[in-house]
Amino acid sequence: MEQTKFLKYLALPVLILLLFVQSCQPDKEPIEDENVAMELFDVSYGDHPRHKMDIFLPANRTRENTRLLIWIHGGAWVDGDKGEFVDFKPWFEEVQDDYAYISLNYRLFDVASGANKFPSQEEDIKMALDYIKQKLPEWKVSDQVILSGGSAGGHLALLHSYKNNSDGLVKVVAAVFPPTELFTLGNGNPLITFLLQTLVGNPETNSDMYINSSPINFIDSQSVPTTFYHGDADEVVPIDQSYLLEEKLRENNVPLYFEYYPGQGHGFTDQTYQNMIRKIEEFINLHL
Repeated sequence: MEQTKFLKYLALPVLILLLFVQSCQPDKEPIEDENVAMELFDVSYGDHPRHKMDIFLPANRTRENTRLLIWIHGGAWVDGDKGEFVDFKPWFEEVQDDYAYISLNYRLFDVASGANKFPSQEEDIKMALDYIKQKLPEWKVSDQVILSGGSAGGHLALLHSYKNNSDGLVKVVAAVFPPTELFTLGNGNPLITFLLQTLVGNPETNSDMYINSSPINFIDSQSVPTTFYHGDADEVVPIDQSYLLEEKLRENNVPLYFEYYPGQGHGFTDQTYQNMIRKIEEFINLHL
């Protein structure tokens, strides 16, 4: 009876000790076995809830040969999610071998409260790329990085590649119906004009912000090879935005490839997207 009573009193502190020791154990990271394909969802690259990325690592990847394509989602900087890449991923995989993929979230501008005004989104892409660069050896992925995105994501991809790519991590940039010059983006569209004035500020009093947030202002002869795609019936981001990009790239002799799709708006048909992705891969292979 006394022995049972003793064991009863002994069990509680032992249990507490075990729980304490277990709670002090660091969370184990998933083992990045390069021979096994892995999908890592909602990986944090910062402290904000929107600082998340999805990572798709192929089997048998190597530091020498496995390219990395990073996708930045669209949504007018106020909406959207990294999950949009799921629709494009099978089409990329059809034409690409030995690629890893990352799809990024970033802070969204809150029109109602005014939170996360620009350049919050630009800063998040810089933070994400810094994190990715540090993780490439662990993931067994090369530094042959392609940055890409559509609409607002295309704008952020171009802006980072021309303005914030001092480490040379991004080797090629691909953009789909991207804003490139914010002063003229509204083009008489009152909704776009209102969004820009709340997101970036009044262009008359905040002209420096418009200049610093427009990708074409950072193009020079050393800019990365660029491929981009636009529909001539786009009523959200006028095709003139890509005409300006084309002109500036040509002036600086930057390698480029583009296609303008007749009758296509802000969003392409599946067939057009698939054609576009084949063209992107052909362009990448020319420059990597």
